[in-house]
Amino acid sequence: MSISAAIAAAFLTAPLHATTPEEQAVLAPVTAMFDGMAKRDAAAIKEPTLPGGTMVLMRDGKPTQMTFEDFANRVGKPGTTKIEERIHDPLIRIDNDLAVVWAPFEFLVDGKVDHCGTDLFNLVHKDGKWLIAGVTDTGRKDCLVK
Repeated sequence: MSISAAIAAAFLTAPLHATTPEEQAVLAPVTAMFDGMAKRDAAAIKEPTLPGGTMVLMRDGKPTQMTFEDFANRVGKPGTTKIEERIHDPLIRIDNDLAVVWAPFEFLVDGKVDHCGTDLFNLVHKDGKWLIAGVTDTGRKDCLVK
């Protein structure tokens, strides 16, 4: 196995690492959104988000904007392919009721990396829980594969 393949394999299998309970709480809605995506469950995708929040997906230098509602309805449709998004090495910053998570990701379709990039989650603490207020990501096809 090449060094790059070994690194990619480690990234794809490494668990999320949050060192403090507060960081774990910030990552919880991100994990919940990904679980909802994998289940293709629109309600579960929207549950950890702030109503009115938006996503900006950067593809080939062009931004595609949509609401969480639109994203959930698009991804939450029944399908025959298995989808999964994984982040690793998250950089988490928290200040009172505001947090950000910056993390490399891989998006898998039927167990194979389809695209990768960086996710940026903006979160707010409201009514005792963290909610995703906005997501921006990059997506590209030149990913390391295991």
